[in-house]
Amino acid sequence: MINVCICGGGSLGHVIAGYLASKDNASVYMFTQRAHLWSNNLTIYTPNGSPIISQLDCVTTDAQSAVSNADIVLLCLPGYAIKEELTIIAPYLKAGTFVGSVFSSTGFFFEAMQLLDEEIPLWGFQRVPFIARTKEYGRSAFLLGYKLSHNIAVERCKDKETFRTIIEDLFDAPVNLLNNFYEATFTNSNPILHPARLYSLFSDWNESLFYDREFLFYEEWNNVASELLIQMDNELFGMLKMLPVSPHFLLPILEYYESHDADSLTRKIRSIVGFKGIKTPMVETEMGWQPDLNSRYFQEDFAYGLRYIHETAHRFDVDIPVIDRIYEWGVRLAKRVDNKA
Repeated sequence: MINVCICGGGSLGHVIAGYLASKDNASVYMFTQRAHLWSNNLTIYTPNGSPIISQLDCVTTDAQSAVSNADIVLLCLPGYAIKEELTIIAPYLKAGTFVGSVFSSTGFFFEAMQLLDEEIPLWGFQRVPFIARTKEYGRSAFLLGYKLSHNIAVERCKDKETFRTIIEDLFDAPVNLLNNFYEATFTNSNPILHPARLYSLFSDWNESLFYDREFLFYEEWNNVASELLIQMDNELFGMLKMLPVSPHFLLPILEYYESHDADSLTRKIRSIVGFKGIKTPMVETEMGWQPDLNSRYFQEDFAYGLRYIHETAHRFDVDIPVIDRIYEWGVRLAKRVDNKA
């Protein structure tokens, strides 16, 4: 029996906890500060119409109870919560517990290498394994999409192959081992995907500008966002040439989305079933709609996603004019929240 602790009760936390708890060889603990809102029984609704009904072994706010017997810990948390969570669980981890993150691109490895002892192996997904949405908090969620295969990075571990097979069995899909944590950290998913779209929508926004509706993030994706995404992807790959990574560990954005230009990329992103219905982070006021600067799209994907690409590129003197422009814009907007607090 493998003891797994899921840290974080967001959409992915719901789905991964429910998915793993349904397996005969896994015992699942949920560590969340809102344990009082959870049931031990979870229902996960899948795309094929057959729900996964499972039972968690424990839902708790107590870090020691959650992780002291864990073989695997998986953080399903935004970037801004990773450092605090690692600090909380660190005293209770046993040597050899694999601590990982479902979001490697938001700084997990950088923080974990500083905060956790050397005898704690580290691991992380290159891309999230599922597209997930919460239905009823603490009780049910939608598993909207599966990845056909997973890429993970594993550090501080001599027998990476055995761990790879464990993750492969738990998530029921082929798992490929990346060469190092850089290959999991630097991706062309959320850290450039979300900022490109946000900039295409709100680059000219100011506090006196209101919109008449809430936009769909993907179904109304436009060629401006696609052009920006392609340019940012090109700059990212220019930076990757400076790092000890495999030339083919990451597919260029056009290849990943089976496209050949901005127009075909726009059509592809608009058509993805798992993205249907996802709204742009916006808030409604008496005057109309405005971007929600408190959302994770602003508070995470710039300061805890695009930031690491931006900083690393400048460390190696790589020219990234589009990333510079979008990163500096996003950070300025995100900081408005702090200035109002």
